Amino acid sequence: MPIMNISIIPIGTKDTSLSKYIAEVEKILLKEKDIKTQITAMGTIVEAEDVDRLFEIAKKMHNLLFSIGIKRVLTKIEIDDRRDKKISIKSKIKSVKEKLRGAQK
Repeated sequence: MPIMNISIIPIGTKDTSLSKYIAEVEKILLKEKDIKTQITAMGTIVEAEDVDRLFEIAKKMHNLLFSIGIKRVLTKIEIDDRRDKKISIKSKIKSVKEKLRGAQK
């Protein structure tokens, strides 16, 4: 499954806090039934069945801020689309943690 890290930043708001805007964007993900997500301090990780689905979700998230009156939106997307084996959010984290266990000795 491809995995996307997405960060959406509204520009030109009157407030330095962006959490209320991010919460609005995250509500889109709550309505999607066929994905897995993980919110991080710097963005959201989304796991979907294919890349087209990730782009569809990214477009919805990006456009939502315009629909609530934001005039400029910066969206950053990273996609990990591995075709040689199946990956997931959990499998990527597990792999790193396993390697860290050996480093702690």
